[in-house]
Amino acid sequence: MRESHEESGPEDGHARPPAVGDTTVEALGALTEALETVERARGRLYDFHQLTGGADLTLDRAVELLRTAGHAGHADLVEREILGRNVIPGCWTYQVVEAYDATYYRPFVEVEARVRQDLVAGRQHLYEAEMKEARRTHGHPDHTSGL
Repeated sequence: MRESHEESGPEDGHARPPAVGDTTVEALGALTEALETVERARGRLYDFHQLTGGADLTLDRAVELLRTAGHAGHADLVEREILGRNVIPGCWTYQVVEAYDATYYRPFVEVEARVRQDLVAGRQHLYEAEMKEARRTHGHPDHTSGL
């Protein structure tokens, strides 16, 4: 049997600090949503990195098979023009990932955390916690405010 959690409002870690207004909570929700989107973009960048690297490794087999089939000139062409090629001038995919992380991702994470720390003592997901509270059915065992 589940315990009843009928306390009013979000858990302490998700409760709005005193004197924090609705617009601040909404702004922090938008800032965090933007960071979550960047997290997804970063994941796709890692997909790009791994897929491109995998394709480059598969070229070894293609070159080998072209040579075996008697197409040495075509094997040479693939090996010379594509195998190990930079994806953008001067860079392999790992360098693109590293540049993204250093130039954009890490600063974004740091700024988002700093803004939350300065405005709401570092609390996360206040907007969502308040939405959860507004949408839950009090008294329902699967709509408790906390764990």
